[in-house]
Amino acid sequence: MTPGQYPATRLRRTRQAPFIRSMVRETALTPANLIQPLFVAEGALAGPVGSMPGVTRLTLEQLVAECRELLKLGVPAVALFPVTPQEKKSDDGAEALNADSLMVRSIKAVKDAVPEIGVIADVALDPYTRHGHDGVLNAQGYVDNEATCEILRRQALLYSRSGADIVAPSDMMDGRVNHIRQVLERDHRHNTMIMAYAAKYASAFYGPFREAVGSQANLGKGGKETYQMDPANTDEAIREVALDLQEGADIVMVKPGMPYLDIIRRVKDEFAVPVAAYQVSGEYAMLKAAAQNGWLDERKAMLEALLCFRRAGADMILSYYSKQAAIWLAE
Repeated sequence: MTPGQYPATRLRRTRQAPFIRSMVRETALTPANLIQPLFVAEGALAGPVGSMPGVTRLTLEQLVAECRELLKLGVPAVALFPVTPQEKKSDDGAEALNADSLMVRSIKAVKDAVPEIGVIADVALDPYTRHGHDGVLNAQGYVDNEATCEILRRQALLYSRSGADIVAPSDMMDGRVNHIRQVLERDHRHNTMIMAYAAKYASAFYGPFREAVGSQANLGKGGKETYQMDPANTDEAIREVALDLQEGADIVMVKPGMPYLDIIRRVKDEFAVPVAAYQVSGEYAMLKAAAQNGWLDERKAMLEALLCFRRAGADMILSYYSKQAAIWLAE
């Protein structure tokens, strides 16, 4: 391409008025691109999340009402995250396989009341384990990959049978997508989609989420570096995504979002498949705190951040701002 020369070429010409800016805009953000993560809890565990102003752990009744509102706003899907009481947590995360667990009841309640909205069910053990890890530990305290995958495939099947449209393994075990796809196929659940947390980094931005689901105290000062990705790596992300696609993932996710826009772009360019990005709890909390202190215009900053995910190549964005973004986009 031969660049034009000033003054024959003036790039400001197509920026001079709203009508022309909208006509030449390369990237669009609509409610259809958004997914709302929702926390669900019972009893005293329900209520506001301190580190995430504006986010609440919902009761089942509130969850259904929220899903109705989201659908009216054009948000097509929700991602559900249960808050498990401490007394129901165990070393092996057995509550994850309880056919009457809060997660199972939440999926059924939403699909019964609001069948048109897509339900994404998180598949991992950290909400259910006493140690706060995403899998079961062996005698050396290392997350046992094969033992964990055996539980995850059963967990995914349970959620699919309960009505989940998409199961989303967020654990980062090797081979877990293959385990899940095989068991879904054997059960003739060919249309249950898998949204794989394919490039999930061992990030410092997850803290508020862990408070919200009650796993932070269990994890303590421990980390997840032995199974989540090193933030320094990019080629490894491509290998992870390639494996998950080969094993049967329908959608691949990059998590966190804003600090990893380069990974989103690489994945989209490399594979040309549906890509999800997760604007995680720490990203949300930072924007909220800056806005509450008057340091940022919350509306402009939030919509810009979401648009950047789309520009980087994300087809869908999980964001705690999804509902508010849908309201503002409609104005």
